[in-house]
Amino acid sequence: MTLPALPLYRLAVSVAWPLVALVLLARVISGRERLRDWAERTGLSLGRAEGAHLWVHAASNGELTSARPVILALHDLRPDLKFLITSNSLTARDLAQAWDLPGLTARLAPFDTRWSAAALCRRYGVIGHVLLEAEFWPNRVTTLSDRGLPVMAIGARLSMRTAQSWRKLGTLPRQMLARLSFVSAQDDGSRRRLRDFGLTPDQNAPVLDLKAFYVPPAGLTIDPKLRAAFDREATWLAASTHEGEDEIVIAAHARLLRRRPETQLIIAPRHPRRGDEIAAMVRDAGLAVTQRSKRQAPQPGAVYVADTLGEMPLWYQLAGTTFIGGSLVEKGGHTPFEPAVFDSTLLHGPDTSNFTRIFRMLDVAGAAIQVDTAEELSRALLQVRDPDRRDAMRRKAHEQLDEPADLAEVLTRILALLPS
Repeated sequence: MTLPALPLYRLAVSVAWPLVALVLLARVISGRERLRDWAERTGLSLGRAEGAHLWVHAASNGELTSARPVILALHDLRPDLKFLITSNSLTARDLAQAWDLPGLTARLAPFDTRWSAAALCRRYGVIGHVLLEAEFWPNRVTTLSDRGLPVMAIGARLSMRTAQSWRKLGTLPRQMLARLSFVSAQDDGSRRRLRDFGLTPDQNAPVLDLKAFYVPPAGLTIDPKLRAAFDREATWLAASTHEGEDEIVIAAHARLLRRRPETQLIIAPRHPRRGDEIAAMVRDAGLAVTQRSKRQAPQPGAVYVADTLGEMPLWYQLAGTTFIGGSLVEKGGHTPFEPAVFDSTLLHGPDTSNFTRIFRMLDVAGAAIQVDTAEELSRALLQVRDPDRRDAMRRKAHEQLDEPADLAEVLTRILALLPS
């Protein structure tokens, strides 16, 4: 006799919790995180706030930034509603806190135990839960559902790779999805795969890619000295790079400098803590480097490592071309919407599984260029220095990405499920 999938998952999580707590403690010992962060991640410190809260969970910065227009719209429609924002990364927690939205509490998400989910509900008066993109956590979903609370998935993403992993989990994905009040998938492929796991027509909401709603921060200005340091059309940005990509970016830049020595590079890593590591790579390549986190000013001919949080819109404004990180390694690629808003020409690697349909549209339309190696990246950067090619790519990107998207129906469904 075998245990049903959900009880087996709950047993596994309970057994794993002490081990996870020890692993997370190693981050504190190494100085990467604080004891407070450990307590939040393990669920041993949950905090408390008065009032009715909508619990919104995002993995990291990108998902949270995409959800900001949704959160602001809900705040406008329900000014009495407060928000509990949880995330898996320190930078996303800090980003939410920086919004300074009345009634918003930001914390690291606790490990997926039933008791931590139930405790958060009690301590924050949770009246509903919104999970973003791929953040499906069985204990969290089922615990809130068992308490009679609506659980909603917005911009839900289920890649082919993840779907293959889900098939190894027996009936667990079906049991979890059955508890969701509604799901708004990010794309048609995700919606089809979710249906294969039992999502019903009644649970389906309109397809909604949250990143299509990106709006630059209000009052965004650039220090005149910073603007003067970069010739926009001679500057390219490697945005949200991951480990394994920076070496390729630096090698491509070194090749490009032989042909166009006036070219400037800004590297904005996905995780700012990697700034020193990337700076060392630049020096090892024989290039000069300055770092934003060390308050070093940009220098002619030096690579600028923008290892800070929440400043990506600045770099999009300063760079005429953007290489989209997370696409040369198996991370699925990051958003093309944000650089396109700033009229930055788009380059990307082969792994675009997070935005398969969008990148396919861009590539087919000639609005973006895919590269696989440092040599190809260097060649593409030379190609987009041609004004006619560059302007055509930007215009085509707007044609593909500037389609109106209606959020109203999803907002209506969320509010209809929440108590007055």
